[in-house]
Amino acid sequence: MGYSGFKIIKEGLFGQKGWKPVWRNPEPKPEYDVIIIGGGGHGLSTAYYLAKEHGITNVAVLEKGYLGGGNIGRNTTIVRANYFLPGNSEFYSHSLKLWEGMEQDLNYNTMMSQRGVLNLFHSDGQRDEFVRRGNAMINQGDDAILLSSEGVREQVPFIDFENTRFPIYGGLLHKRGGTARHDAVAWGYARGADQRGVDLIQNCEVTAIDIESGVVKGVQTSRGPIRAKKVAIVVAGRSSQVAAMAGIRLPIESHVLQAFVSEGVKPLLNNVVSFGMGHFYISQSDKGGLVFGGDLDFYASYAARGNLPMAEHVMDAAMTLMPAIGKARVLRSWGGIMDMSPDGSPIIDKTDTDGLFLNCGWCYGGFKAVPASGFAYAHLIAKKMPHKTAAKFRLDRFATGQDLLDEEGTGSQHNLH
Repeated sequence: MGYSGFKIIKEGLFGQKGWKPVWRNPEPKPEYDVIIIGGGGHGLSTAYYLAKEHGITNVAVLEKGYLGGGNIGRNTTIVRANYFLPGNSEFYSHSLKLWEGMEQDLNYNTMMSQRGVLNLFHSDGQRDEFVRRGNAMINQGDDAILLSSEGVREQVPFIDFENTRFPIYGGLLHKRGGTARHDAVAWGYARGADQRGVDLIQNCEVTAIDIESGVVKGVQTSRGPIRAKKVAIVVAGRSSQVAAMAGIRLPIESHVLQAFVSEGVKPLLNNVVSFGMGHFYISQSDKGGLVFGGDLDFYASYAARGNLPMAEHVMDAAMTLMPAIGKARVLRSWGGIMDMSPDGSPIIDKTDTDGLFLNCGWCYGGFKAVPASGFAYAHLIAKKMPHKTAAKFRLDRFATGQDLLDEEGTGSQHNLH
């Protein structure tokens, strides 16, 4: 079923009775060529690109709950390619290009809005750091504009420029960055994968991974055993638990990251704005709600909800940056379970078990990476070789200490990224 303006008008005139289910609800088959554990954004995009780019359609996506019920629906929807280090920069640059063509590729409205991402700086040292980052972004082929304090005021006049403790020296504007609708991204990839023959199996929890003589043979699930030649793990904050079923101990900690949305207010922010003196970021949704978040909860947890001290910390940062929003009511909050790697960068790699693949460690970068992660992971699964944009996302870098991708220069602790 294709979507078009004509179709929307027609259904509106005739009682919305012509819409069909967006994807099938199949029973699991006894065997597949590839099983993908995890029905979130990364798992669904992997299935889509396996079918589209490599012609591998005998694929099952196994999701223990409902499709898109994890981190893909629990984030602040930011899309950007303002990374600094080689290894990360080309990957996220590729991801942004896929974002820009996603709606046409999927024939699905993901509400991609390239409204710009503005990172503020508040000292000479921060300015120097963002000059370096901006030059690296331009050398990668992406965009970056260094703004003075006056230039920032033109973009976001409602923030506090009179704050004596955190004066705004300027900002780095990434105009091609922005936001997208998280649910629509999951639904678009699910629909595209289903149309190409992929089985999307919900309410099917994987309870064990079958391995014989170092070769993966399939999985045990709440709906019975399923055989497979290849098994791909992509379960975000549950990565350590699922990998343990294959006897793998990952260098991953799971932390909760909270996000918040306010009541709808009149247009206030055109950009995504990141506060340079606190891990705080904010944008305004199409419905008028202010969507914002901050730091991790700083203790390991599998709970999809956050703690009140961190909620207070985020509100403090919001008021420091934009005291004008102080009377806006917070409507709701949610928590995503973040798979934090020691260097703040992801892992897309084969394991020592033949036919078993791993995709995890996305830290804060999971949503913006959805298309490129699926693209690179599908390439790895199909060819057993890393895609060039993800060649440095190796698991063994944590064992050897070589080629670590510490993007922020904050060290090797999970909760610092």
